[in-house]
Amino acid sequence: MSAPPVPMPPAPEPEAPFWPTAFRALARHRRTLMLQGPIGWFFDHLAAVLRSQGQTVTKVHFNGGDQTFWRHPGALRFDEGIETLDAWLRMLIRSRHIDAIVLFGQMRPVHCIARQVARELGIEVFVFEEGYLRPDHVTIERRGVNALSRLPRAASFYEQRLPEATLAPLPPPVPTGQKMHRTALLAMRYYLAATLLHPRYPHRVHHRSLEPVGEGLRWFAGALRKPLQAWRERGLQDRLCSPAMSRRWFLVPLQVHDDSQIRHHSRFAGMHDFIEEVMRSFAADAPGELHLAIKHHPMDIAYSDHRPLIRHLTRQLGLHGRVHCLHDQHLPTLLDHALGVVTVNSTVGLQALHHGAPVLTLGEAVYGIPGLVHDGPLPHFWNEPGRVDKALYRSFRRHLIEHTQLNASFYARMPALEQAPAPAPASPRPAGPSPLVQAFDTGYRLDEFGGRP
Repeated sequence: MSAPPVPMPPAPEPEAPFWPTAFRALARHRRTLMLQGPIGWFFDHLAAVLRSQGQTVTKVHFNGGDQTFWRHPGALRFDEGIETLDAWLRMLIRSRHIDAIVLFGQMRPVHCIARQVARELGIEVFVFEEGYLRPDHVTIERRGVNALSRLPRAASFYEQRLPEATLAPLPPPVPTGQKMHRTALLAMRYYLAATLLHPRYPHRVHHRSLEPVGEGLRWFAGALRKPLQAWRERGLQDRLCSPAMSRRWFLVPLQVHDDSQIRHHSRFAGMHDFIEEVMRSFAADAPGELHLAIKHHPMDIAYSDHRPLIRHLTRQLGLHGRVHCLHDQHLPTLLDHALGVVTVNSTVGLQALHHGAPVLTLGEAVYGIPGLVHDGPLPHFWNEPGRVDKALYRSFRRHLIEHTQLNASFYARMPALEQAPAPAPASPRPAGPSPLVQAFDTGYRLDEFGGRP
């Protein structure tokens, strides 16, 4: 007689994804309006997750590129001039009882209008942006990100938190596999769709040019420059990271030419102004044995070439042999060997702190906390960059992850959206301003939302 079959143990329940506080707050809403998102499928996947939580999601397309990355029914087409958007949004929000707005790129013209309308109507706004902690996170915050973030800017707030060693570890992010060529292909599809569907969107509202031929030629020329730059800079990273040069140079990471962080949250008109101020200060105040490494932004290769200005200033300021131009070198390796980092407000500053490199910011930055970054002028930084307060950095980083960082990529995998937890039972939210909005406007609890009153 054969033995009875041994029952198989039940399959383990898949682990729910880690959602930061801001994303959980978004998931608790009932009627969400989604405006322009990043190029690619991120907003499409986000809408599926919000609907799985019981939400009604309304999407607005502003050009054919927005439309091509959307698979859900019932989207609205805004085909008027931007001067009518204020009244159009007010009518839409009231008629559909919207209680949350989601957008990417807070300083885009359409989103500046939307944020103002939301403030006046008492609607909560959730802003997505590139991750503070890259490459495997994107940022979500309530009301605003970067310089508009409501994260506390006082070191004492983070110093009062429990030590990292006493807290349960946060789950490590799942790699998203983001690649430059995939991002470029998504961008090409977006621009092509914006052109082909132009008759449906005569105003083609967007914050950048949607002319595909010019954009394509710029990126093609940029791609041709990459091997030339690699040849020019061969061996440079090895020299900078050698025992003879390690910790004898400062890294200056540049930002993209149209970065809203520069235009709206710094005193600089652009990267040329920033480069000139940094190089003139370095020539006047830095010890003569130190060097400067200026790294171009990888996403700006099609638009900007700062080498002519850097060469001109090098000659004019007598810095021959002390200034180096970088493009595609491995950033984490560079940060391990830099004496310090000078930036306007790039997220490279956060990466630098992670690697123990002191940072000076010349613009408004979400991590611009005295005690975490250098609290002094450039001349002082060249001579005494100081040390990173690692305990303060770890506390700040954990707070960022808990409240603002979603494990996803806009242009590749989105682990935090791939498996949504079951919606919690809740009574339908009444029409009108959300109670969360009312709490937010009167000063919300720091322990719940992680922000500033």
